[in-house]
Amino acid sequence: MRITMVTILWAAAVALAPACKSNERAPASSATAAPSPSKPAPRAAPEPGAATATLSDARIAAIVVAANQVDVDAGKLAAGQTRNAEVKRFAEQMVTDHSAVNQAAVELVTKLEVAPEESDVSRGLVSSGAETRARLASLEGEAFDRAYVDNEVAYHQAVIGVLDAQLIPSATDEELKQLLVAVRPALVAHLQHAQHLQASLAVGPAGK
Repeated sequence: MRITMVTILWAAAVALAPACKSNERAPASSATAAPSPSKPAPRAAPEPGAATATLSDARIAAIVVAANQVDVDAGKLAAGQTRNAEVKRFAEQMVTDHSAVNQAAVELVTKLEVAPEESDVSRGLVSSGAETRARLASLEGEAFDRAYVDNEVAYHQAVIGVLDAQLIPSATDEELKQLLVAVRPALVAHLQHAQHLQASLAVGPAGK
C-alpha cells in the first residue's frame, strides 16, 4: 500500500538518525518537507528499530536502486493501464528518468567497486512496491489515475525527505554524495508535476 512505502522510508530515517548524529553530520534542510504519516503503520512496515542501524555507502546504493526501480515498475504499469494522456506522459517520464538514475548509480558503484548491500529498508521498499502495484492493478479508469498519482505525490515527498535527512549526509564517498545531490532537483520536479496532476484529477479528467 502507498502508506506502507512512505512509512518504511520514515522508519529508516528515525532509526538511522542516531548513527548520523554520532558522525556529527547535520541533516540537510529540505525545500520540500515530507509529511509524517498520520495513520498507524500497517503490519507490513518494519518498526523503526528493525531498520538498518548504520547507513554505509553499500546500503545507500541498494536503497537508491530499490527506490528508483519501484517507481520504474509503477510507471510501466501506469503507462500501460491509464487512458489519461497526461497521466501516461507522466508515467513514461518516471520510467525514463528513474531508469537513468539507476543506470548512473550502478555505473558509479561498479567504478567504486562497492557492491550494493541489502537491508530491511531496501527489502521493504521492494516488498511494498509490489503491494502497491497489485493494488493499482485492481483499479480502472479515474480511480486508477487518482490512486497512482496520489501514490507518486506521497512517494516523492518521502524520498526527498529521506534523501535530505539521511542519504546525502550519510554518504562517505564524495562521488556518491554528488550523485545524490544531483538527482534531487529531478525528484522535486517530479513531485511538482505529480501535485499538478493531482489537482487536475481532483477537478475532472484531464487529457480528454
